[in-house]
Amino acid sequence: MNIIFAGCDEAGRGCVLGSLVIGIFAADSDWDSQLREMGVKDSKDISPARREVLAEKLRKIGKHVLVRISAEELTELMTKGISLNEIEAIKIADGLAVLQGELALKHNEFSKVFVDSPDPIPSKFEQRIRKYLKIKGADKIKFVCENKAENKFPCVAAASILAKVDRDSLLEEIKKKVGTNFGSGYSSDPVTAQYVREHHADPILQPFLRHRWETVKRLKSAQVDLTKYF
Repeated sequence: MNIIFAGCDEAGRGCVLGSLVIGIFAADSDWDSQLREMGVKDSKDISPARREVLAEKLRKIGKHVLVRISAEELTELMTKGISLNEIEAIKIADGLAVLQGELALKHNEFSKVFVDSPDPIPSKFEQRIRKYLKIKGADKIKFVCENKAENKFPCVAAASILAKVDRDSLLEEIKKKVGTNFGSGYSSDPVTAQYVREHHADPILQPFLRHRWETVKRLKSAQVDLTKYF
């Protein structure tokens, strides 16, 4: 049985449009140094073209799972009072269960899981994940939850690349559907902010808008210069 390390990270958490994607990447522990040599690092520090190249390589050398949480699902869950951190923990647990099923076919299992924690107190985020993790031997899995984990652990950086590439692809699909290039999808992008302000009531945009985001609420009611929100 090989020692399998897994890394978890998300892409699109701060976006006001589209899905949030959680990436989970698993590989033999021997791959750690090789991932570094490949140039695997935080997806935000890599050009889009380079991310595509690395993502293709990562798909070949390890197992991965992508969990997509649509804007509609985010709105539904948050309307029920479920926090974003809780949603991420639920989906990470779901993704780990899927990946563990694939690993079990080759008689492998997780030894350690590295997670980029959105909670400033990482131990709390680990507790959230464990609450929802219903796989055999879950109590034996060691979790390493840290802030900015994508800058510390190659397997988390790999997960961030896979999630980012998928998230960007989904965003391009939305642009085609609405017929507009609305920028990055982040409210800090003036193009995105202006688009949401002017088109938030358009029926075609409703499934892709994160209605429970405070930034979206502000942009919907904004009648003044948007720079006050940046």
